[in-house]
Amino acid sequence: MRLRHRFRVPDVHPSAYVAPNAVLAGDVRVGPDARILFGAVLTAEDGRIEVGARCVVMEHAVVRGRAAHPVVLGDDVLVGPHAHVNGAQVGEGCFLATGCALFPGARLGPGAEVRIHGVVQVNTVLPEDAVVPIGWVAVGDPAQVLPPDRHDDIWAVQRELDFPGTVYGLPREAPARERMERQAAWFGAHREDVEA
Repeated sequence: MRLRHRFRVPDVHPSAYVAPNAVLAGDVRVGPDARILFGAVLTAEDGRIEVGARCVVMEHAVVRGRAAHPVVLGDDVLVGPHAHVNGAQVGEGCFLATGCALFPGARLGPGAEVRIHGVVQVNTVLPEDAVVPIGWVAVGDPAQVLPPDRHDDIWAVQRELDFPGTVYGLPREAPARERMERQAAWFGAHREDVEA
């Protein structure tokens, strides 16, 4: 399904394939020979998504573009099933495995790998050919790659990366009601979507 969202429509190269139950909403550009598989959702909320040549976005992946953090997938990127790419820049030849999560402001150098259930936190920068092992967390600029059992070490870096400011535009101490009023309004723009 292709949806006009915020007055923008998806643009799919003629050689690309988009599965009939994939969703492309808004300012989504799909490059030559790219493949968007079944149940994948590419939603350019108030920013853009660019999918490079020969990229494969697998089943049930979610790719979300934001105004301050558009998604750019370089050429030859694999986005695995159930992966979550939110406002990240992904260099060419990257491998994003099943269930991994990339948060707004993340930047991955060419050839980086984020393995099964790996996490790249907000505003984290992975260098070329870096690897985030299965279930590990990359955090910081430059990234430290840490096992999940080192929560205190991860948090010491992550706290300074300003997740609430980056994702919600609010200070950490903002009440949940204010955060969720903003989120509800932001996602409420989908009420105006129509098939493109």
